[in-house]
Amino acid sequence: MAASMFRVTAGNGGLICRVHGIIQATRNMSFSQKLNQKMPNALWKLGRLNHVAIAVPDLEKSKSMYQNVLGAQVSETVPLPEHGVYTIFVELGNTKLELLHPLGENSPISGFLQKNKAGGMHHICIEVDDIKGAMSDLKKKNIRVLSEEPKIGAHGKPVVFLHPKDCDGVLVELEEA
Repeated sequence: MAASMFRVTAGNGGLICRVHGIIQATRNMSFSQKLNQKMPNALWKLGRLNHVAIAVPDLEKSKSMYQNVLGAQVSETVPLPEHGVYTIFVELGNTKLELLHPLGENSPISGFLQKNKAGGMHHICIEVDDIKGAMSDLKKKNIRVLSEEPKIGAHGKPVVFLHPKDCDGVLVELEEA
């Protein structure tokens, strides 16, 4: 079946290219079949990428760049005192960017910007269908959750952060879908 997907070309390399193509197609099919298999007894399910958060030293300048230079649809500035940040969301069609700026003296973004004067990627946010189930399961798997209970995030939904040292150096936010 996979052989029909490849055309044999003239010359010595034609057969080799055809065989390589069949092997690659078989690998790809087997990999996607593994991806589609459900995890046994899964309490929760990982969903889509909700947003990538970028800490910015000048919120209005960043908002203007995305809105006026790149032509993106940009939200109003929203203060989130519980998280110590101001947020602006930039709509990208299939996901969003979240622009973060410090709010208050104890903002976690202040420390990040002290180390990264020009700003930069702060975290990624992935949706889950059951945040409490995810937290419980991840704790059992020795993934550190940075709060005992979810907080309400910028979208009005429960969120929790996972320790970057347990997530390949990336601060991961989980948001209940």
